[in-house]
Amino acid sequence: METVKLHDGNEMPVLGFGVFQINEPGAAEQAVVDAIETGYQLIDTAQSYNNEEEVGKGIKRASVARDQLFITSKLWVSDTGYEATKKAFEMTLKKLQLDYLDLYLIHQPYGDVYGSWRAMEDLQKEGKLKSIGVSNFENDRLIDLALYNDVTPALNQVEINPFNQQTTSIEYMRDKHVQPEAWAPFAEGKHHIFTNEVLTEIANNHHKSTGQVILRWLTQQGIVALAKSVHQTRMAENLNIFDFKLTPAEMTAISTLDRQESQFFDHRDPAAVERIANLVRPSYNK
Repeated sequence: METVKLHDGNEMPVLGFGVFQINEPGAAEQAVVDAIETGYQLIDTAQSYNNEEEVGKGIKRASVARDQLFITSKLWVSDTGYEATKKAFEMTLKKLQLDYLDLYLIHQPYGDVYGSWRAMEDLQKEGKLKSIGVSNFENDRLIDLALYNDVTPALNQVEINPFNQQTTSIEYMRDKHVQPEAWAPFAEGKHHIFTNEVLTEIANNHHKSTGQVILRWLTQQGIVALAKSVHQTRMAENLNIFDFKLTPAEMTAISTLDRQESQFFDHRDPAAVERIANLVRPSYNK
């Protein structure tokens, strides 16, 4: 597995397995077991996914040593703030049955993210967190957090796919030594991405699937990518992307697909901020 080095010196796999929306009883546990057995080392979950406990069971069942895995989780908006973050983090460790996390992210740029960040800095000093970062932070929010704290986020997990390529944001992250990580690399199938003519032609050139081309397009740029599937054959397919390389002409062709807009929602839209706030419920620790 290829890796990238974060600015704090820690290394992480460039391709990982995500468990968002795997919520059927037992499904996330089995998916994690299958993913690890298939060869994934990076497992990405979140407090708001409501499957950390199953992910933890899957990690325990898998026949791979803990130090060979890179486990990520995320803090939800309902628990921002210094003390709330520490409490939520301990609950995450308990549910995952782990002593430490490789990476912990602030999931959304809302609430008391400054208090949360100070708590995460302290948890990192205590050795309970190896790396700390953020998710869905626009460049202004990212640099604001970095400038007013001791530690710059090691990573920013944002939506990146052929229809929302985030070129300017990625360039800015690299300038600030923040690792970009892509969620929804397949745009959840929107706009017929798996049958897109440009992607299909490139896939045929390499005897690969369109999904493999998308993941290779990301990782070839040094962007960490998260892929999700509950089918082990698809897991293996998504992992099998390091035996070919896209040409400069193919990379340029994919760049023409950029719509320069989110395929889901704009995190700066006040209506989106209100919608997420309305989802917040103090139920995580009940």
